[in-house]
Order: sequence, then C-alpha cells, then structure tokens
Amino acid sequence: MHSDIHFLLHTYRAAELHREAAEFSPVRPGLRHRMGWTMVELGLRLAQSTPPPARAARAA
Repeated sequence: MHSDIHFLLHTYRAAELHREAAEFSPVRPGLRHRMGWTMVELGLRLAQSTPPPARAARAA
C-alpha cells in the first residue's frame, strides 16, 4: 500500500474513532459489576495477608 494512501486511511479512521469516543457516555456500573470488583479486592487482600501462626499440638 502506498504510504500516502495508508496515511489518509489512518487519518480517516482516527477521526472516526474520535467521533465515537465523543458520543460514548459511560453507563453507571450495576450491582453485579460492583460486587465483582469488591470480590476481586477482597481476594487480593486475602492473598497479601500473612497466614496465622501455627498452633502447637496438645499433648494428651
């Protein structure tokens, strides 16, 4: 493909993407979305925490 044509197509596509981005309005996240991220955050906190100390075995 000729470099001038490639550049022209790239310019048109970039302008089209800019228009689409300007029209986009983010939707407020629903309960399922928020609950999922809360669970991810909880899992990350659990993965970073230190395990509890081991208990000594009781002699009977």
